[in-house]
Amino acid sequence: MAVGLNAFPEIPEIKGIRFAAMEAGVKKPNKKDVVVFELAEGSSVAGVFTQNQFCAAPVRVCREHLGKASPRYLVINTGNANAGTGKSGYGKAIQTCEILAEKAGVTTEQVLPFSTGVIGEPLPVEKIVAVLPAALESLTSSNWRNTGVGIMTTDTLPKGAYRQITLGGKTVTIGGISKGAGMIRPNMATMLGYVFTDAAVDQSVLQALLKSTTNKSFNRITIDSDTSTNDSCIAVATGQSGAPLISDINSEAGAAFAEAFLAVMQELAHAIVRDGEGATKFVTVEVTGAAVQSDATKTAFEIAHSPLVKTALFASDPNWGRILAVVGRAGVETLDVDRVSIHINGCEIVRDGGRSPDYTEEAGQAAMNPEEIHILVDLGAGAEADTVWTTDFSHDYVTINAEYRT
Repeated sequence: MAVGLNAFPEIPEIKGIRFAAMEAGVKKPNKKDVVVFELAEGSSVAGVFTQNQFCAAPVRVCREHLGKASPRYLVINTGNANAGTGKSGYGKAIQTCEILAEKAGVTTEQVLPFSTGVIGEPLPVEKIVAVLPAALESLTSSNWRNTGVGIMTTDTLPKGAYRQITLGGKTVTIGGISKGAGMIRPNMATMLGYVFTDAAVDQSVLQALLKSTTNKSFNRITIDSDTSTNDSCIAVATGQSGAPLISDINSEAGAAFAEAFLAVMQELAHAIVRDGEGATKFVTVEVTGAAVQSDATKTAFEIAHSPLVKTALFASDPNWGRILAVVGRAGVETLDVDRVSIHINGCEIVRDGGRSPDYTEEAGQAAMNPEEIHILVDLGAGAEADTVWTTDFSHDYVTINAEYRT
């Protein structure tokens, strides 16, 4: 039921990246559920991860390995989160890295593991490691769609995006994949996101760029306000394009790269929202006129998280009083309700804190009918703003999550 989600793009070859997607039967047979990425030696690698304190074993291992060595391989499994599994789960994440490292001829610390799926179930590590030799033998630089399929859980479609720019006379490609449809309110990452480029980027610059763009993309989406135990987002720069090294993001080349990188990150983040569990609407919540940005951010998230707002969106019901009530309880200490205005898809609903004199129920209904909804709230207090993307709540959302383990 994805809302306006485009077909998976034909991502060009990204020099220095090879991959394979395998069927291991982690949870179900005949499903691609293990993906391996091979990174060119010397690649810069950056990562951001969930802030959920019950973070999964692979998240712990990733954080540790990133601080010890230059990663050469990523190994991802779906169907099992390896979260809430204690010391045993940690050991199985390490075991996966050890076996892949042995087969590939690298150190254990040069392998980063990722898992997604059911929380609290023992990881069937024997199924994962059994397909690793075949994965290494079938590594390729084409058919990115297979990797997108290989990391799906309740997603209905694979998600990918790319951009190409010219730097120093060389073509640079930035591309990636993401997955996620529920348990989405990322905090420093998305469910799973991977962005690769053949540009040469200093590692510290790449880490800072990933963090800043995450806050403008994956950290501004929400389906149901639940931060996962496994959220991870990785950026890899192989340096294989031949373009000059980017060591200053404020340089002309750095700024051009950052713009294209953000475009990919936002497209991948929006794809998660468009494929939200049971979603029938893609909703942009924009809050302007805030005295400080934090007021805009928390107001936007409060609207995006409100079950009453989300169910009204599903019904295409212009019950704008629900939005007004959320603005009032969002915790904006300096809020002057007489200065607030609200628009839905360009239709003025509220002016100066009350129902707009130009508003009609017919106009409100017409504004709520489309699949894509833009809610604009002006707090009338300053120049700061922020935007969050979310979905409605449908009957299918409840059904999907009620039946998730069956």
